[in-house]
Amino acid sequence: MFAYLGRRLLFTIPLLFFILLGSFFFMRMAKGGPFDDERELPPQIEANLRAKYNLDQPTHIQFLHYMKGLARGDLGPSFKYQARSVNEIIAQGLPVSFALGGSALVFALLIGIPVGVVGALRHNQPTDYLLMSVALLGISIPNFVLGPILIMIFSFSLGWLPAGGWGTVQQLILPALTLGAIRAAYVARLARAGMLEVIRQDFIRTARAKGLSERVVVGKHALRLAILPVLSYLGPATASILVGSVVVEKIFNIPGMGTFFVNSALNRDYTLAMGTVLLYSGLLITLNLLVDIMYAVIDPRVELS
Repeated sequence: MFAYLGRRLLFTIPLLFFILLGSFFFMRMAKGGPFDDERELPPQIEANLRAKYNLDQPTHIQFLHYMKGLARGDLGPSFKYQARSVNEIIAQGLPVSFALGGSALVFALLIGIPVGVVGALRHNQPTDYLLMSVALLGISIPNFVLGPILIMIFSFSLGWLPAGGWGTVQQLILPALTLGAIRAAYVARLARAGMLEVIRQDFIRTARAKGLSERVVVGKHALRLAILPVLSYLGPATASILVGSVVVEKIFNIPGMGTFFVNSALNRDYTLAMGTVLLYSGLLITLNLLVDIMYAVIDPRVELS
């Protein structure tokens, strides 16, 4: 186990380096710059700004400056959010995205796994068809459609929940439902497929032949292996749900990382874009590693080697 973790961590360092290297140079190859605007800056002011942020130097020298700051834990100043560093922006937006994404993920698992299990146990029955039809509907409706529908129903028509904002539990419910609905649908389909495969295996028939109750057979023996496809999906899904909530954050006016990420690309804010790329890449690699470890913990047949 520890040897495997050591190898994965050693592989992660060069992987992150090449992600940063590619992102850094591709950003500077794109047309435009952080100080391009509808109103042109006087040449002297633009030259001073470029000198302040080392943009007047060759690209490889800029990259070395960036890596030196990164080694100190400094992601640099934002070009567009004046007087704010990238570290400060991430410290502000990341907890918001984590709270929203974590809530959406909990909702997806609490709804998706039971729906998938019930669908598998009622295979090819009306209950199965109904549940999988709802799951297919959840996959088909995009966030930018579902969000406004939920607002119209629960905010405007019923008046139960606020239509936007951030800071209270009530303001978290609708965006979490919007963000988690499509993931719940995927989880349901994966859980159903996993359960169908497991309940047909010999050890399940043996457990039933011993006279064990269906609850014990399903909950103790089958479910543990049936959720392995869900675990495979959770790594990239968790990373995307934590930081990929741009549309949902816009709809519900939530100050999370998704908004900053989009604005960094639109504004050519190199340092903020690099910071978010590093954050997202690190999250994806870490979560995939955790999924591999959970695989070995849940299924003793899996060896980390």
